Amino acid sequence: MRHGLILTAASIEGQIEAARRAEARGFHSVWTTEFFHQHGLVRLAAVGAATERVQVGTAIAYAFMRTPMLAASAAMDIDEITGGRMILGLGSGTRTMNEKWYSMPFEQPPANRMREAVGVIRTAFEAAGGGGLRYDGDCYSISIPQFARPDAVRKQIPIYVAAVNRGMIRCAADVADGLVGHPIYTREYIAEKVLPELEGSRCELAPYVICSISDDPDRARREARAQIAFYYSTRLYHTVLDVHGWRDVGEEVAQAFRRLDFKAMEAAVPDALVDAIAITGRPDEVRDQLRQWDGLADHVLLYSPSIGLSPGRARENLAAIIDTFGTG
Repeated sequence: MRHGLILTAASIEGQIEAARRAEARGFHSVWTTEFFHQHGLVRLAAVGAATERVQVGTAIAYAFMRTPMLAASAAMDIDEITGGRMILGLGSGTRTMNEKWYSMPFEQPPANRMREAVGVIRTAFEAAGGGGLRYDGDCYSISIPQFARPDAVRKQIPIYVAAVNRGMIRCAADVADGLVGHPIYTREYIAEKVLPELEGSRCELAPYVICSISDDPDRARREARAQIAFYYSTRLYHTVLDVHGWRDVGEEVAQAFRRLDFKAMEAAVPDALVDAIAITGRPDEVRDQLRQWDGLADHVLLYSPSIGLSPGRARENLAAIIDTFGTG
């Protein structure tokens, strides 16, 4: 199983340090995230310039808050910086993220727009040799007769798409090289809802796996539980719970969030749900627990919780993940 690391350090310097350590310990890949206060592609460029061998990716960069051409040019820039180690991970984000954070319209369903965005980006990659670029679709129409990128390292850069529900999973299967699995994926959801849609496609599954490592197993479980509760405050993700008959858990979390009752949010997450999503405990325990993903994914993205963690504890857990799952 290939190990990827989500670079959860708050600072760019911290992400670079973690990426270098992960590279030295034999991790296959390192990934930046994007939020309203962090630019995933800028951070990835810094990480890529500071490393030599490890694959570098965005997990994920927002697809609709920037034009596909800006995503394509950024990916080619980072691929040049890294000598061909770039993976462009894209996600739609939620309606709130699009409309309230970036003042961008959000069209439902987003899968059709994502298909076209990926199509534009692939067209840009293919046009790097010269001859111009043209794309005509329902969502995007682009004409750049003089387009060329003579210094492009590769004709194609891997594109991964983030997905939770069926429409976006199918989109990933149809147009992407990989699917970035959301942190709230349970193993049962992967087996019953995700892998059947990917069957026969070239799209690999790279799921986030929430990982909390501590000599205090109860502390580790609390940290994972708080992260899971944070995600299930968003009803868009509650379909994952339907596989288990746990839709009421998501609703209880969402209602507690509306009251800003964070303790109630965490209390609503049962131990069985933590076990279905996360790996927690001492180093040997989490190594054994990760084997539960054997046969479900060949490439896992290990992800430290952040909700409720102090900066020091967050750094400690990220370092523990690297030490525990490094092979070098």
